[in-house]
Amino acid sequence: MRNYLLQGWTMTLKHKYVLIVLFLYRLLWGFFLYRFIDSIVSPVLARYPNDLPNPEAVRLFFIEAQFRLFKTDLSYGALAMLAGMFLIRMIVTPLINAGLFYSFCHSEDSQGTKVMAGMRRSWRGVTLLYWIETLLTIVPLVWLVPKLYSSYLKAMTAGAWLQELLPYALVWIVWSFAIHLLFQFMQFSSAADGSILNGLLQACRRALPLLAVSLILVGLGLLASLLLTSTTLLWTGFAAIVLHQAFQLVRSLLSLWTAASQYEVWRSEISS
Repeated sequence: MRNYLLQGWTMTLKHKYVLIVLFLYRLLWGFFLYRFIDSIVSPVLARYPNDLPNPEAVRLFFIEAQFRLFKTDLSYGALAMLAGMFLIRMIVTPLINAGLFYSFCHSEDSQGTKVMAGMRRSWRGVTLLYWIETLLTIVPLVWLVPKLYSSYLKAMTAGAWLQELLPYALVWIVWSFAIHLLFQFMQFSSAADGSILNGLLQACRRALPLLAVSLILVGLGLLASLLLTSTTLLWTGFAAIVLHQAFQLVRSLLSLWTAASQYEVWRSEISS
């Protein structure tokens, strides 16, 4: 595992400018997502009862908020904006992945990174695989969300509903993570002009090192998030906002390092 992580770190350092692109991408995405949520939540919260509201006033507020969101045209513009943002992400993310994975495959060349060339040559296969991965991740929610909403309406307390929600959420997270790892190897193979089926088989054969490397770096990400949360509890206000935005650089670094380390696991299977 140590060799994969070290080789992945070396690969990450070769793609420093890609790290800047990922950071700016995440920063802009976070900004527009924040503005989107604020445009919906702020008008609704403006109707929240004043200091020391009684239970009936709060209940009336939630009934009114639900009515405004689901029975008026307030949600139409928000849904259209959300669909547009989702479409942009579904186009831009696989393009970046295609360039990055292709550059990984040609990292031993003496001509530097080849991200732009990878975007031109590998975008079709990587984009298709990314879309299929996203579809397989979302499909269970078509059944899960209505079921959980129905159980929420029947639940006596929020705690009881959360207890019922937790097993379903864990299963969906494990499913999404497994799908991502399988399709990651398939995208590596596509970027290398190899067989997508071989990429799937390689992911199965190298499941243990792939899973170990991924979980180690996910654990580092969770630890960094915990440290950030603890820090922002002490530093509130503008300092907390700056820290949260700066943390996007750490997330981008860990994301790039994870992909590079996973690629090293994939390449070790090819070389053996």
